[in-house]
Amino acid sequence: MDLPVDEWKSYILQKWSLLPKSIQVTISTAETLSDLFLHSSSLLQPEDEMFLKRLSRGYLVGKDPNAPLFYREEGNKKFQKKDYMGATVLYSKGVSHSRPNSEDISLCYANRSAALFHLGQYETCLKDIVRAQTHGYPEGLQPKLLLRKAECLVTLGRPHEASQTISDLESNFAAKPTLAASQFQILQRTLCRLKVKVQEKGNLTETSPAALTKAFEDMDLREENEQISNTSSSVSLCMDPLKGRYLVATKDILPGELLVKEDAFVSVLNPGEMPPWHHGLESKWDTRATNADLYCHRCLKHTLAPVPCDGCSYAKYCSQECLQQAWDLYHSIECSLGGLLLTLGVFCHIALRSTLLARFEEAGKVINKLCGEITNRDICLPESKNLAQILSYDLGGESKKKGKTVETPIPGCDINGKYENNYNAVFSLLPHTGNHSPVHKFLCALSVSALCRQLEAASLQAFTTGLKSSKLKAAAAPMLYPELNIWGVAMLRHMLQLQCNAQAITTIQQTGSEEHLITDSRQVRLATGLFPVVSLLNHSCSPNTSVSFISTVATVRASQQIRKGQEILHCYGPHESRMGVAERRQKLRSQYFFDCNCPPCEREKQRPLQGPRWEAFCCHCCGALLQGGDVLSCGSTSCTESVSRDHLVSQLQDLQQQVGMARKLLRNGELERAIQLLLGCQHDAESFLLAEHSVVGEIEDDLAQAYAALGKGTGRSQPPIYRRVSEWWRFATGHPVLRWAMNSSNWPKSSSMGEILPSVLLTDLKL
Repeated sequence: MDLPVDEWKSYILQKWSLLPKSIQVTISTAETLSDLFLHSSSLLQPEDEMFLKRLSRGYLVGKDPNAPLFYREEGNKKFQKKDYMGATVLYSKGVSHSRPNSEDISLCYANRSAALFHLGQYETCLKDIVRAQTHGYPEGLQPKLLLRKAECLVTLGRPHEASQTISDLESNFAAKPTLAASQFQILQRTLCRLKVKVQEKGNLTETSPAALTKAFEDMDLREENEQISNTSSSVSLCMDPLKGRYLVATKDILPGELLVKEDAFVSVLNPGEMPPWHHGLESKWDTRATNADLYCHRCLKHTLAPVPCDGCSYAKYCSQECLQQAWDLYHSIECSLGGLLLTLGVFCHIALRSTLLARFEEAGKVINKLCGEITNRDICLPESKNLAQILSYDLGGESKKKGKTVETPIPGCDINGKYENNYNAVFSLLPHTGNHSPVHKFLCALSVSALCRQLEAASLQAFTTGLKSSKLKAAAAPMLYPELNIWGVAMLRHMLQLQCNAQAITTIQQTGSEEHLITDSRQVRLATGLFPVVSLLNHSCSPNTSVSFISTVATVRASQQIRKGQEILHCYGPHESRMGVAERRQKLRSQYFFDCNCPPCEREKQRPLQGPRWEAFCCHCCGALLQGGDVLSCGSTSCTESVSRDHLVSQLQDLQQQVGMARKLLRNGELERAIQLLLGCQHDAESFLLAEHSVVGEIEDDLAQAYAALGKGTGRSQPPIYRRVSEWWRFATGHPVLRWAMNSSNWPKSSSMGEILPSVLLTDLKL
């Protein structure tokens, strides 16, 4: 997903293995990204490009004129089975393959509006009705569309508009009677019912989940930082020769305080499970719902009614406004490259999109920065030992005033010392060129080279469209080949940056249907983005902040009190509560190229025999932690109890078997028996498992689900209960940020904990 598909990786690996040793050494020891790119791109042969094209053709991203009918018929089958969500997805796929202003697209929009109506999505239904009419919905089918529109308006409490729609419908029918007598009677009865509803309905209020999301979106920084954009004034940017840039608190920070609220400079939706399709009808038209079908490709908002690109079937947006913005900024270039970008992976896609967005920034800065990458060896390798040169990097000649050079103290800052969410900051992120393996650099360089060749074939005129000044146009493209070198080196730099600097944008997705008593939810990676300010945060296995996402916006909050002068720290993924020190350090070393020496790692190094607490046993006499190897001894000085590890492991296996039986009862709806068995398991667990043990949390979780489902089964109003609910609630009530949030006036009043969790329970996760 991040890197190219396996077939291309295997192909490049084989190509690398067949290169003469001297060429491998030349590429491995290239001093600059420019050298690496030029040496690698010279090895890209026509047969390599043909192989890549064959892989790219496996992705169905064009508009197939036969697909709309297929998807409409499949959607109708779902609709008849009352699977309105499934029908909506299939109608959307039909819309994506339809040409504008065609009967196909109007029918797909109209059918989707019907499914949305049954899902209670009345506002969205109205938009689809307008779209169907705009694209030429057949005149003879208009009455049922207008009836649906009137129903929506009545339900939404808009009686005046509903009355007007009913009047229009009556007038149109009187002028052009097209219905049979029986249908006319049905129409008349429906109209009478709607007229009564118009008199009764009032305005509807916004639901709690929507209000919650809006409340979180509206939260702004109390006082914005003058040195760092999108950051609280409680934070300052510092530089250290060893650990680079970092953020510190300029005053005492309370738990829950908003420190950063930053929109991604660039983000690309992860397509989800989307393998290339082969020939044949059943595999050609996929009926599964993926991230690409359910989320806006620009702002990442969840959408049941996406608006497709007019030129391809892959890109979809939540609105016409998002579609137009994406087209103007980057999709006009990307549209014809859809299959290739899916083949080359998300990192290559982000690299391209970053350089496309660079076109809209100040001309001198961008072109000097890109040309500097080509010509200056020290600047091209930010890991260079010559730190003074890095720190005084000139951003386009503007820093020279009155014959004196004003040094930029921190990379990524402008001449006034401000760090902003812009291409300058993105460019300053380290690519760690020397840490990547030679074959990985070769893979990235050849992938970017192949992409540049396709851009060249598609005409570079489009690539430079939208540049702000003629100066940049003239400097950027005096000749076709030099232009591609400049942008190619920039894309290679970004592709190498992403392993350490990309941020996984996550969301909570529910699995199972609303009808089930027990449903699951899981955190999924929705997109990959670059956040220049968030990237300034260094790692700790026990961080003092928490990062969450709403669409493309990342928010960083203090998760505990942070003292003045203390560093602001973020977890890159390996957390002390989820894995042991050896595993954490190995993951951080392999992906981020550093050895973690944070306090939790140092503490755990001192007690290597003590495992993580979520796997630990306790003394059955006093409840203290058991420690040791094959024989475990009580950690309390006043207790002499000891026990065989094998005995406890066997006891744990028996307990897990009992928990499994209880879950089977839960799935079968035998709630009271399940609760009885789980209570017994809970009692047994307390006698030999530490309270933080993962199995203890799982038992409490299952009990919470069983009790909630029992309440639902007895008629009390309950939403579906989400996995890990009890563990989350125990965590939340003891967690300073979430305790602050639950006591905050920003937290909407709701009788349903289940309604709240999916919107806000987004944990931080760096790639």
